[in-house]
Amino acid sequence: MCIFCEIVAGNIPSTKVYEDDMILAFKDINPVAPIHIIVVPKEHIDSANSVNTGNSKYVARIFEKIPEIAKSQGIDSYRVINNCGENAGQTVMHLHFHIVGGVKLGEKII
Repeated sequence: MCIFCEIVAGNIPSTKVYEDDMILAFKDINPVAPIHIIVVPKEHIDSANSVNTGNSKYVARIFEKIPEIAKSQGIDSYRVINNCGENAGQTVMHLHFHIVGGVKLGEKII
């Protein structure tokens, strides 16, 4: 089982900021900004390359809830990041999105 599946299952502790029947959002343990939240589907999906008609409802739910999650953290301006594949920096092979904010971010992504 991957680390995010373990977090979803409650086997590894996390600082939850949002949870429903489809997704979990928790604070990143190595934040790159004052607000750094990870949002994962509760179903294991390897990466953006693995999204299909059978599981895309999880991605839709994530994007429906991102504004609410950000607002709950006191931000209305933020960046949403997804790394797809090892060369793009994906270190956990479970689809996830980073909500990063709480500080002025530059225009450059990398």
